[in-house]
Amino acid sequence: MFNPKKSDPFFVSLHKIAENMRDAVHFANDFNIDSIADLKELSIKVKKFETDGDNLIHELIVMLNKSFMTPIEREDILALAIKMDDVLDGIEQCFAHLEMFSIPELDESMRTFLKYITRSADEIVSAIDLLNKKDLTSMRNHIILIKDYERECDEVSRSSIKQLFLNEKDPIRLIKYKDIYNQLEDIADHCQDVANTLETIIMRNA
Repeated sequence: MFNPKKSDPFFVSLHKIAENMRDAVHFANDFNIDSIADLKELSIKVKKFETDGDNLIHELIVMLNKSFMTPIEREDILALAIKMDDVLDGIEQCFAHLEMFSIPELDESMRTFLKYITRSADEIVSAIDLLNKKDLTSMRNHIILIKDYERECDEVSRSSIKQLFLNEKDPIRLIKYKDIYNQLEDIADHCQDVANTLETIIMRNA
């Protein structure tokens, strides 16, 4: 078991992965999109976050391969890192598709998705902070919020796709927007996967 009074290098690595993911989500959510050129710039910058995330995952794997002892199960460390990376990959892919589809403005549904995803990213970082402190009980509060936000995204997905099929007459535009809505819902699901992995870690270390 890990020492709650000392920062373990594995938790430092996980925290870096979490922060990079959170920073990418916040950057995408806060970026002001007024044109196709803005979308291109955003896509490039989010790709940089994704590349940085891949490098951090690689560093963690190297550390796992070299270490005999880990503060928690090495499978749990790797699973948690990969689940957080899935969130980052989803953000990168979503905004790459927005740029590819030349959708110059985020609609209300997309903004609502991003609001809950951003909140989930914040909760993930807070939960990782508590993991390093071995405050497993308090971690559950953040896990609950992440799952609440995922349920909110489910509602946004259902309502937005329903309205899309009711009101959109252009079949190409319908396909584009449905794709983006589905990708955003997948990102919320990835956040919930992180929460589920954290729950597994709590169960094994309580």
